[in-house]
Amino acid sequence: MKVLNLRCAHDHGFEGWFASETDFVDQNARGVVECPMCGNQQVTRLPSAPRLNLSGARAPTTQDAVAPSAPVPAAAVEPSPAQMQAMWLRAVQQVLKTTEDVGERFPEEARRIHYGETEHRGIRGQASVEERAALADEGIEVMPLPLPAALKGGAH
Repeated sequence: MKVLNLRCAHDHGFEGWFASETDFVDQNARGVVECPMCGNQQVTRLPSAPRLNLSGARAPTTQDAVAPSAPVPAAAVEPSPAQMQAMWLRAVQQVLKTTEDVGERFPEEARRIHYGETEHRGIRGQASVEERAALADEGIEVMPLPLPAALKGGAH
């Protein structure tokens, strides 16, 4: 199994697991490899160094680490791009878990909920730009949330 560091055209970094380098090249050429953040299929491999453990050296432990002299306030530390991607994916998975997919009926269902014709619940689905504008004109707040194909089916 080969773990490759990949990046899409939108600068999202992620890992891909492949049987071999040839397997990655083949899948990428067929457009099968896509970014888990945005679904972009323009994926490139990033350079990476092989990890070789020839010396028998052990990984550093928390006892080896030097404690900082003063704690850093949480607000002063910006999350890394990888942490931001992970937070975004967790948020999207939470939305998928806690909402009902009403598909193309989204504008109609959103109106029914807004006007009290049906019970209040979280929904998601598809709406055109024009349909979203019409909902906004009626005071119905909606937010587009593009989903990568990997999350549209059963996410692993």
